[in-house]
Amino acid sequence: MTIADCAALVERGDPDRFLAVMAAPPAARARLFPLYAFNLEVARAPWVAQEPLVAEMRLQWWRDVVENTAAGAARAHEVAEPLHALIRAAALPRDVLDRMVAARRWDCWREPFADRAALEDYLEDTAGGLMWLAALALGAPAEAEAAVRAYGRAAGMAGFLAAAPELQARGRHPLPEETDVPGLARLGLDWLAEARAARATVPKAVAPALLAGWQAPGMLRRLAAGEPAQLSEFARRGGLLWQALTGRW
Repeated sequence: MTIADCAALVERGDPDRFLAVMAAPPAARARLFPLYAFNLEVARAPWVAQEPLVAEMRLQWWRDVVENTAAGAARAHEVAEPLHALIRAAALPRDVLDRMVAARRWDCWREPFADRAALEDYLEDTAGGLMWLAALALGAPAEAEAAVRAYGRAAGMAGFLAAAPELQARGRHPLPEETDVPGLARLGLDWLAEARAARATVPKAVAPALLAGWQAPGMLRRLAAGEPAQLSEFARRGGLLWQALTGRW
């Protein structure tokens, strides 16, 4: 049960996030891989079972994993053990981890979000929570939370809108009523601007935690203009390299 196991999972299941971690310094990778492997396991839990109640049981297993850290008991699992070690080493807040799992209950069912606010809450607890946990794992101060979470929500919105056609093909209803993709993309751009306005609160040592959102600005601009989200390979690789080298996001 090693960091290498977590890295292998992320490489197979979340290749873009794997590239982002590999662009970070080695010391940061050791803390990011367990967290991103946990996110991957939680994100795909609702999709490995046809029955929603079974999917919810899988999510509950991960909520129990998080809760068990309070007693210092780690389950024998290739992600649970490194995650426990990270939670203890970085003093990660269990309530943020738990909300990240609980929010995925929406993925177990086919009902649309009740309104835009419900989608915003989902992105706050999933993408926003994950990016804040990643920042905390790298030593982020409390005053960085608002900027990091806003950037995480923006990245989450980009990924969610890019995935919307596939969700619809699977019989889901990802977009709340009376919303449209360009409008939601503009909301994501507003969050991105909010994050950048508070960039000074985020130390450069924490910047590797934000690398996972490197594609969000370009994707959101394309979606806001009514274009497909997918960036060219040159834009993807070049954007990641620029952000990794400069530390600017």
